Amino acid sequence: MIPSTELFLGVLAMAAAVVALTVRDLLAAVAVLGGYSFFMAVLYTHLGAVDVGFTEAVVGAGVSGVLLVAAVFRMTRRTED
Repeated sequence: MIPSTELFLGVLAMAAAVVALTVRDLLAAVAVLGGYSFFMAVLYTHLGAVDVGFTEAVVGAGVSGVLLVAAVFRMTRRTED
């Protein structure tokens, strides 16, 4: 049986993943992906894999978030909505 905390964190991570795939704004998608990475880092830490959780927090939310935000700001629109 899955403890309620792990189930709650898993549901939050899945919801963040679905929202990141369905949102139309790229900057919002990057922010939601940062939240997904945070939920996964907390889940890994709760499961006892502290090193994996720390790496997920640093790489997933930190480095990837900064690189994706920089990429979004360097993009230009080709068509008008």
